[in-house]
Amino acid sequence: MMRRLLLTCAGLLATSLSAAPKGPPNILFLFSDDLASQAISSYGDERKLLETPGIDRLAKEGIRFNRCLVTNSICGPMRAVIQTGKYSHLNGFHNNSNSRFDGNQQTFPKLLQKGGYTTAVIGKWHLMTDPQGFDYWNVLPGQGIYYNPPMVENGQEVKHTGYVTDIITEQGLKWLEGRDKTKPFMLMLQHKAPHREWEPALRHLDHDKGRVYPEPPTLFDNFEGRSKAVSDHDMGLDRTITERDMKLIAPPSLNEEQRKAWNAYYDPINKKYNQAPPTGKDLIKWRYQRYMHDYLGCVKGVDESIATVLDYLDKSGLAENTVVICSSDQGFYLGEHGWFDKRWIFEESLTTPFLVRWPGVAKAGSTNSSIVSLLDLAQTFLDIAGQPQPADMQGRSLVPLFKGETPADWRKSFYYHYYEFPVPHRVRPHYGVITDRYKLIRYYAPDVDDWELLDRQKDPLETKSFYQDPAYADTVKELKTELTRLQTEVKEILPPPRLTHGNKAFDGEVNPPVPENAKGMGKGKGKGKKKQAE
Repeated sequence: MMRRLLLTCAGLLATSLSAAPKGPPNILFLFSDDLASQAISSYGDERKLLETPGIDRLAKEGIRFNRCLVTNSICGPMRAVIQTGKYSHLNGFHNNSNSRFDGNQQTFPKLLQKGGYTTAVIGKWHLMTDPQGFDYWNVLPGQGIYYNPPMVENGQEVKHTGYVTDIITEQGLKWLEGRDKTKPFMLMLQHKAPHREWEPALRHLDHDKGRVYPEPPTLFDNFEGRSKAVSDHDMGLDRTITERDMKLIAPPSLNEEQRKAWNAYYDPINKKYNQAPPTGKDLIKWRYQRYMHDYLGCVKGVDESIATVLDYLDKSGLAENTVVICSSDQGFYLGEHGWFDKRWIFEESLTTPFLVRWPGVAKAGSTNSSIVSLLDLAQTFLDIAGQPQPADMQGRSLVPLFKGETPADWRKSFYYHYYEFPVPHRVRPHYGVITDRYKLIRYYAPDVDDWELLDRQKDPLETKSFYQDPAYADTVKELKTELTRLQTEVKEILPPPRLTHGNKAFDGEVNPPVPENAKGMGKGKGKGKKKQAE
């Protein structure tokens, strides 16, 4: 499929250099789901898990941000944050269990449209209502599936044959070629991969040739001395992984030809596993290896997609006047603390990849370690486009940082709040303040009301809480004061809502009413209601 994409791309590249730079820059947002920085070679993880030349090209030709933080480490809520430039408690989308995005509210694509941009979103949307503010949208229903996925194109379901990453890429190139070329564009090209259940393209099933991956030092973290909120979870390789996750059963959406290729790779490995199933730590080690193979195979497909799209920009004459931003809705655990998934305020899920290429503006090969956030994106997009930034947005334009200029008053701390509980992973709701060195966290749930203090300087793996250590008493006091300041600044709702799965809450109704138009991606047009998953 990717080879066919390259040929298709070459055919499309008859576009003349009349597309040369003029007027406001185009904006291309390359977005993935659950993409960990550890899986990107330019981020330099010591395990050297995968080579990602496509993504690395952006690091070589632009800026790599090392500390891009999320406000609420989970898919749907972060997508709502990006659309609105507001925290979950203000945009109304708290979690994946029972939230629906109110598309009638102010969003950056609507403002870009008013500013003369043509806008499109292609790929994963996951906000449970139809996109608004886009001249064109072509999105996966709900979470989408990896093989032969249906997509909803401007309200009509279209069935596709092939692999989801390739199809999203192909649809993106098609839109770029056929767009209104009299206007600058904003394209959000959003991949499903590498979301659970981590199903690679068939061409990548043998991508690592049976490599044995180095294990993270905290694979067998026992959470000694930590809050019950940390130890009593349901997102571990030791307890949560399913047969589908581990490819002991095949995805149901494969067609006959695809299933043959799938079985040819997995059947011999699964037969060996079933003949002598590992137990105890050996089972966790086996699951970790299978997880890494499959997850990284999905990332390999995303990296190929990004390389293909960058080649298109080059050959079509668009590259010089297009700002390319590559990121993910949050980070992800690749075995650290024995986990997969995200949700926690801890570093692997709190930080997300963030790379920017802006020819003539962003210095090639540069890095930035300031605290930035996906919360900043809405204002950044508007600033790039030369449009006003609404005062009620809560982030801050990153354009000065792209230019290598960090304002003297740039943030030194950041506020985080996660809500979803108890399913799917029994991660307790928690909020906290983050600085370069510390994290002060409060966990709250019917059975937990705890504080923890993490010191990344003394304990970079975040395996110990220093909250009860008398030597940190002044630090705790200072951070609690800063936490209160930040909650006031972001207009936090206190006491915070304690959301459960379904339409119930511990402390009363917390979600805004579903707007009348919130019927897309689930009702009518033969699509059937789609339940949000993880």
